Amino acid sequence: MTSNAQAIAALFRADVAGRNLPALDEIYPDAEAPVVVNGSATRQLAMMRWGWPPFGDVKRPITNVRNLASPMWRSALADPAQRCLVPVTAFSEWSAAPDPVTGRKRKHWFDIAHDPLFAFAGLWRHTENGPRFAFLTCAPNTTVGRIHPKAMPVLLRPGEPCDRWLSVNGVDAAAMQLPLDDALMREITEPAPGARQASLF
Repeated sequence: MTSNAQAIAALFRADVAGRNLPALDEIYPDAEAPVVVNGSATRQLAMMRWGWPPFGDVKRPITNVRNLASPMWRSALADPAQRCLVPVTAFSEWSAAPDPVTGRKRKHWFDIAHDPLFAFAGLWRHTENGPRFAFLTCAPNTTVGRIHPKAMPVLLRPGEPCDRWLSVNGVDAAAMQLPLDDALMREITEPAPGARQASLF
């Protein structure tokens, strides 16, 4: 997430309360990330930790939401106040097989060609240790699936898709758990720190 608070405010119609954001070249589970939520009067930019609190036999925080029929997600999905947008400039997936030259798996980076800033469809909740979030995944499209055949994030372009995610009922929200059209996506070289921010304005 190498964009800035002003771009988030403009694209997602969020009140950033004068906040600025450092360039976050990589965000890992259990790290903080910017998230846009429905506030009492307007959308708000908040910082939340990535990882839904574990439950039952699960020992580690849950980072991705796949099975929306699970009771774990049902109430959050049904409540627009518990849905969020996770702003993104690019995301990565690890290769399934090691690179033949280095012998190591490598990251493959993806973005949306005409959207320098977009969002993951997320869910969030309060915890005794502060707010936490996770984002939805779905079956991959061809662009991501050739690298990571299991899943990809549910990607939302700015505008109507983001508005819908934050407002529709639970059934219609669940219907948005779909891969983005391949024609809109591309694989990119690893983003240079801060390089994408300048392209927004």
